[in-house]
Amino acid sequence: MAIQEEIIYEGRPHVGDLIASTLLLFTIIWVVFWIPAVVNYVFSRYRFTNRRITVEGGWLGRNRTDVIYREVESVRAIPATVFGSIFGYGVLLIVLRDGAKLELKAVPKFREIAEYIEDRIDQYSDRKTTTKT
Repeated sequence: MAIQEEIIYEGRPHVGDLIASTLLLFTIIWVVFWIPAVVNYVFSRYRFTNRRITVEGGWLGRNRTDVIYREVESVRAIPATVFGSIFGYGVLLIVLRDGAKLELKAVPKFREIAEYIEDRIDQYSDRKTTTKT
């Protein structure tokens, strides 16, 4: 019998990042930011459940990274841009216990998801302290 996972968020990066980059495409310099925004929107998928974080990305979406909350040391929610503040998307910087960092760009509802991850981290740290004593 498989364990059921409750999905908190599943989907692509926020389309606002792509729109903002497209609107600013009129300057030649902004092309450098527009291409990664298109690739991120087309090939990336985020899934946050009650058990883990899954990121599918890379060229043609061939890479998959799964992180369980027990491995997460901390999470930071950073508004992406002025457009990100308006449309409600941002960057999640997740630091793992082994020192590795996972940067998720254009995450919708990034503040709520960061709070949820922090709650899950607190749950695991509470379990560790109660089991050790």
